[in-house]
Amino acid sequence: MAVTEFADKPKESFAALLDESLGASAGLEGTVIKGTVVAIENDTVLIDVGLKAEGRVPLKEFAAPGRSADIKPGDIVEVFLERMEDKHGEAQISRDKARREEAWTQLEKSFQANERVNGTIFGRVKGGFTVDLNGAVAFLPGSQVDIRPVRDITPLLGTPQPFQILKMDRSRGNIVVSRRAVLEESRAEARSELVASLKEGQVLTGVVKNITDYGAFVDLGGVDGLLHVTDIAWRRINHPSEALHIGQTVKVQVVRFNPETHRISLGMKQLEADPWEGVESKYPSGTKLRGRVTNITDYGAFVELEPGVEGLVHVSEMSWTKKNVHPGKIVSTSQEVEVMVLDVDPAKRRISLGLKQCMENPWEAFHDKYPAGTELQGEVKNITEFGLFVGLPGDIDGMVHLSDLDWNKPGEEAIKDYNKGDTVKVRVLDIDVEKERISLGIKQLASDPFEASMAQLKKGDIVTATVTAITDGGVEISVGDGVPGFIRKSELSRDRAEQRPDRFAVGEKVDAKITAIDKTSRKLTLSIKAREVEEEKKAMAEYGSSDSGASLGDILGAAISRSRAKEERNEKE
Repeated sequence: MAVTEFADKPKESFAALLDESLGASAGLEGTVIKGTVVAIENDTVLIDVGLKAEGRVPLKEFAAPGRSADIKPGDIVEVFLERMEDKHGEAQISRDKARREEAWTQLEKSFQANERVNGTIFGRVKGGFTVDLNGAVAFLPGSQVDIRPVRDITPLLGTPQPFQILKMDRSRGNIVVSRRAVLEESRAEARSELVASLKEGQVLTGVVKNITDYGAFVDLGGVDGLLHVTDIAWRRINHPSEALHIGQTVKVQVVRFNPETHRISLGMKQLEADPWEGVESKYPSGTKLRGRVTNITDYGAFVELEPGVEGLVHVSEMSWTKKNVHPGKIVSTSQEVEVMVLDVDPAKRRISLGLKQCMENPWEAFHDKYPAGTELQGEVKNITEFGLFVGLPGDIDGMVHLSDLDWNKPGEEAIKDYNKGDTVKVRVLDIDVEKERISLGIKQLASDPFEASMAQLKKGDIVTATVTAITDGGVEISVGDGVPGFIRKSELSRDRAEQRPDRFAVGEKVDAKITAIDKTSRKLTLSIKAREVEEEKKAMAEYGSSDSGASLGDILGAAISRSRAKEERNEKE
């Protein structure tokens, strides 16, 4: 019946219906349509999309990145109709393009609304990574993966996570996304919450973000804090990298927090017991113990007694004999040494240590072995403006002062007779252990000629002296075995006209009276004038009595004649 009716229709009506049917189907090309899974044959899915022929889609197009396909016959799926019929007479369809079209539409809405989108990182390309955004493939630049550089992205692969679309161009099929923008936004929210609740003394967990010479910056979850090198541990740390590394998770305490500047000072050692508590009773003065040299400076060396407790060996306490030497020439870093506790100041967290106190004091040893008066032999180590330094047993030096070089020569003149490296014989004069000084003498090896001569001379004696030098102020003379003396110009004669130094000659013998003996300057002071006065008094006493009847001229004449006769005898002698 239906066939008869259809056959009875005019040919024009059939053609119109066919055109209408084909036109409607042709309008479906380039759109997303629904279809039913008919069968799954090997790696292909056969789908009925309501056209005169079914279409085939690779099975892998139904699988999410990194997963297997979850599809079975009878499932209703959306596909993209590319062509009504291909060369095999089948509809040319694509599940990927359907998903992509759907995804692009949704992504454009999210981009316009500045909303986050979910995606999965599934591949690596030059300069970044590929992200599956529900069918649309986006590019994730390497700089947009995380806030900090990520060395290993493996844990992020295949894990759904939010992204922010930075830009998209549908005509070119380009989408650029950022994971970092999402993290920074979340970080800003977390920062606000953290800063609002932050207080000093609070214990937090953070990640070491950066390391500098003076400390480490720790990410507390949206806000950074500075962990200064001195607050990392109680023990000495020269550089933060000795105890920390970037990416390390650490537990810290908020030491200081400025709400206005948001500056946060952190500490790790504050979470441990302070090793300085009870240090005074632990290390009493005089205690000897062993420690490790941790740091060397120009003024001494720091020695670690226990982790977190260090003491300073000042350069003056390092050696009994090595003075003005850099500490680095006596000890080395990491060397284990024996030290003595000299002083403990818990308030200032300081311990003074001594290295030389654990060794024999060479000054005490010298004092016991070589008392004053001992004669020794040593090498001239140094010559200075005030004397000679002579090397002695025990690697110590003693000093011969200028005044102890020679009995007769001035020190400035006598020191010219010595050279550095000469071997000299000395006598120990004095030992000061506390001041670490030893006084030596060279002239003391012989008796003092001045003392020997002084035993025969005394003030008031009239002696015969030899003129050794003529000066404007008088004449220099020598008495006996070379004892020096001086006659001032005013003491050369009673007669003012004769008080002229130039009337004397070097080598001339004169009689003079000793008026002063100066043992300090080792000189005699003499006077011809005093001798003449004394002789006059004697002459008056001898010839000037009233019984003799002699005049004053006769008395003086006799005295003068006697004096001249004595001078002539002296000259002949």
